[in-house]
Amino acid sequence: MSSGSRLSWPKRKGRKRAMTDLLALYDLAEDHGIDVYWFDLGAAESLSLSMDDGSCAIAMDPWRMPTLADEKCKLGHELGHCETGAFYNRYATHDLRQKYELRANRWAYKKLIPKDELLYALRQGYREPWELAEYFDVTEPFLRGALEYYKMADGGY
Repeated sequence: MSSGSRLSWPKRKGRKRAMTDLLALYDLAEDHGIDVYWFDLGAAESLSLSMDDGSCAIAMDPWRMPTLADEKCKLGHELGHCETGAFYNRYATHDLRQKYELRANRWAYKKLIPKDELLYALRQGYREPWELAEYFDVTEPFLRGALEYYKMADGGY
């Protein structure tokens, strides 16, 4: 795929799992009018932009994503920025940036690792973070972030 090309995935119907897969994230972006572009972003892996007309666009650097799980987590995070309006500029204070990054992460955790599915996986015997990460098709650091979020949000799972 050439630099700067827009991705378009065929729609898939009848998904039975409550979990969101990578293609479903691209479907969601398309359904919400969010263009996803692939570029060489240099040091950045992915980013999202709020456009003047209120729409959102996402840029991803596929050469900085070694696995599909990594791509899924990054796309989920960037969609979190778009879906929650959690944008900032380069002049924003550190605490504002952190607030908006956390908002995007929380959206992604809920979308990619729904609490009811997490509880189901735990009941099925998945206990180790690496096992849960494989189960949800996410990276282990992302999974650990979700576990911490649910633990803090609810005082436990």
